[in-house]
Amino acid sequence: MTSEITLFVNPTAGRGRGAHAAQPAASALRAAGFSVRTVLGENAEDALRRAREAVEDGTGALVTVGGDGMVNLALQAVAGTRTPLGVVAVGTGNDFARALGLPIRDPVRAGELAARALRGAHIRDIDLGRTDGRWFATVLASGFDSRVNDRGNRMRWPSGRFKYDLAMLAELASFKPIPYKIALDDGETREIEATLVAVGNASSYGGGMRICAGADLTDGLFDVTVVGDCSRTTLIKVFPKVYRGTHLGHPVVTTHRVASIALAADGITGYADGERLGPLPLTAECVRGAVRVLAPVPAPGRKAANPGLR
Repeated sequence: MTSEITLFVNPTAGRGRGAHAAQPAASALRAAGFSVRTVLGENAEDALRRAREAVEDGTGALVTVGGDGMVNLALQAVAGTRTPLGVVAVGTGNDFARALGLPIRDPVRAGELAARALRGAHIRDIDLGRTDGRWFATVLASGFDSRVNDRGNRMRWPSGRFKYDLAMLAELASFKPIPYKIALDDGETREIEATLVAVGNASSYGGGMRICAGADLTDGLFDVTVVGDCSRTTLIKVFPKVYRGTHLGHPVVTTHRVASIALAADGITGYADGERLGPLPLTAECVRGAVRVLAPVPAPGRKAANPGLR
């Protein structure tokens, strides 16, 4: 394996944390004996082009510095290749790093763990989702949650997460169930009324909301969470439970474990890893072992813990 590592940096991630995190992460990698080059890019398209060039040139690893959006962009360069992906999680949500048991907002330790994984060949193969040729790592969201995203993205004020809190309140005011058409594993298409449908390769989105709490990155399957037709009052009661994953026991919630899913609903946008995919209909498939990652291997029978949260 080449000793050159590529840092794939989003300098604006986490309100500027990406720019500050790149140097200590690079220093940790260099201290372990790796040479480091940095890829920024003038925009997302240019950054992805440069990342793909680094992969084609044989970089030893592509290490993202940013949040889940930067991970999503990096996946488009490394998925299906032998180039491993590392993560220095300094964004807002960091759900992919949580799923892998990696540090959150600790660039030195994240760099050290990436170097240790490369030196010891501790590289894991994990699954990814794919829809219309685009890869995703965590959750494909559609419904009430994606409407909140849509509204928040249109708002110019306030900034940060408070914007999405206000967007959620606004969506609650106009809340009503959504008519979906859904097909699981190429089965027959069913028509349902639902609040949201979340397709999880990993367990959480939105910075620790465990919407698909049972999802496993290595089982070749999605965990699909359907929050059915419910009242505004029920939604408000169920919503706080999502942070512990206990919402899955509520009668209005159903879950499915599938290798593929087709979703259709008028006026609904799909988001994956927090990034806009486009309007439904969408078909997603789970691809086993689609990407190699620099992350600790959980002990048998245990899921990865997040050392950044201890």
